[in-house]
Amino acid sequence: MQLRCCLWQGPATMDSAEFRRRGKEMVDFVADYLEGIEGRQVYPDVEPGYLRPLIPTTAPEEPDMFEDIISDVEKIIMPGVTHWHSPFFFAYFPSANSYPALLADILCGAIGCIGFSWAASPACTELETVMMDWLGKMLKLPEAFLAGQVGEGGGVIQGSASEATLVALLAARTKVTRRLQAASPGLTQGAIMEKLVAYSSDQAHSSVERAGLIGGVKLKAIPSDGKFAMRASALQEALERDKAEGLIPFFVVATLGTTSCCSFDNLLEVGPICNKEDMWLHIDAAYAGSSFICPEFRHLLNGVEFADSFNFNPHKWLLVNFDCSAMWVKKRTDLIGAFKLDPLYLKHNHQDSGLITDYRHWQLPLGRRFRSLKMWFVFRMYGVKGLQAYIRKFSPLQHVRLAHEFEHLVQQDPRFEICTEVTLGLVCFRLKGSNRLNEELLERINSAKKIHLVPCHLRDKFVLRFAICARTVESAHVQLAWKHVAQLATSLLATPRD
Repeated sequence: MQLRCCLWQGPATMDSAEFRRRGKEMVDFVADYLEGIEGRQVYPDVEPGYLRPLIPTTAPEEPDMFEDIISDVEKIIMPGVTHWHSPFFFAYFPSANSYPALLADILCGAIGCIGFSWAASPACTELETVMMDWLGKMLKLPEAFLAGQVGEGGGVIQGSASEATLVALLAARTKVTRRLQAASPGLTQGAIMEKLVAYSSDQAHSSVERAGLIGGVKLKAIPSDGKFAMRASALQEALERDKAEGLIPFFVVATLGTTSCCSFDNLLEVGPICNKEDMWLHIDAAYAGSSFICPEFRHLLNGVEFADSFNFNPHKWLLVNFDCSAMWVKKRTDLIGAFKLDPLYLKHNHQDSGLITDYRHWQLPLGRRFRSLKMWFVFRMYGVKGLQAYIRKFSPLQHVRLAHEFEHLVQQDPRFEICTEVTLGLVCFRLKGSNRLNEELLERINSAKKIHLVPCHLRDKFVLRFAICARTVESAHVQLAWKHVAQLATSLLATPRD
């Protein structure tokens, strides 16, 4: 007798027949949402706490109907959604998606494996290893970063660039601690920890500072140059000063495409210093990394050969929806050595074969989703040529063109100034005048809710960031956005001031 396996069905729950029907409805709902997103207000018109009065204080005792839930999505959820894929969303950085990736996520949820080890689901582990090699080859990463058949390096999908930075720092901390203890067996971990110091540019993301806090090490900000980049001279000066004080430099984060202004630390200068001083060099290219697939931008990654680890987010520009943060290391034993714990219930017969890896040793959590399916679907349904064609037609090259278009519009208005060089899809600009004036302009822009921007500080200046984000954004949207900003500036400057 054949046993039929199915999901548990309680009263009024969804069986496979209804799932087929509702699934088609949900796909239509998602497609309609994305096709019609331009017609939705980009930023919600709600106040904190808006949602709680709209839903019951306890879960329903009896099942609700699917139709009622979908109705409440529009009535309750959508009014509080910031629409990141709207062509009028110019805040933060892009958040990618595509229909192949969304379909892959459905399959990921259906398989439902928790891929902490090869034995937990062999395909989950092995596909990730291969997809990271595929992507590494698209970026033309040095061979040392690829797993291949016998390589010492390899890639792993982290949840975010923040996780990748923390993982790299913790691995570097373990590596230097063991090296120093091997040379001086009497050294305690505590004695080493209190002297360890890490470095990043003063323009690095706040997650780098957080990694230092979690890792329990000092993190020092290296003053950036006139283009907001970390240079060799400033780093070397800090190293010499700290070594003279008995500190132990061990870790450097170089950023390619900073969050504030998309500046690029000078890898060709910083990298050799890190290698000479035996410091772990981690590259954070969370935003800019996708552009390196294009030969036109690959030069921005020159110097990656000096790095111990490299990370970027395909979920920003590369058609793969969140979460998918790609991280490579030259020596995977550096990660495994820092995080490996092997309780009996997680062991399996193949873990020491040398043919596979258990990704639980590469990350902070134990469990992990089958995220490589998204990459596999996208890479296969587009192909490398199709993916490159997409990148050239839309983001990032289209984003770069549109950013320069906005830059040109700003430059034509003598009331405004451009604050940094425009390299990719981000324009930093401001009204000539006080910080308070620019704060008021941003308040008016975001209060109007026609477009959405966020600010940054560059040195002592309050600056507005205009980031080209949506896959569907076109010149007309940029023109409308600038016209809106200029009109609000005119109104603001005509207002009597104290």
